[in-house]
Amino acid sequence: MEEGGEIAAARVRVVLVTVPGMEAGKELARKVVGERLAACGNVVPGLVSVYRWKGEMHEDPEALVIFKTTEAALSELERRVVELHPYEVPEFLALPLTHGHLPYLRWMLGEVGEADASL
Repeated sequence: MEEGGEIAAARVRVVLVTVPGMEAGKELARKVVGERLAACGNVVPGLVSVYRWKGEMHEDPEALVIFKTTEAALSELERRVVELHPYEVPEFLALPLTHGHLPYLRWMLGEVGEADASL
């Protein structure tokens, strides 16, 4: 295990965003990665979401976008996802990271504009 993986990971966030389908997920990922608000967006097709909305049960096909970003970019990423998203109330859940492969974390931090040579 490379030293520094925990330190770099503390600056990283994994963000979950559901979207109405694969194409919507790819479009959203292209935009925010292109704007350097996330280093990567993985679009996972084939979800079925079961939820209650405005008092009624729903069961809808969706895709999940998993973004890798930084704590510093998180607020702007959220603002942009909400702005671009087709849902009235989009899911945006940010999870902290406890450890990661240091070379990957260095790449990821650099893609979001937070390269730090001390890591």
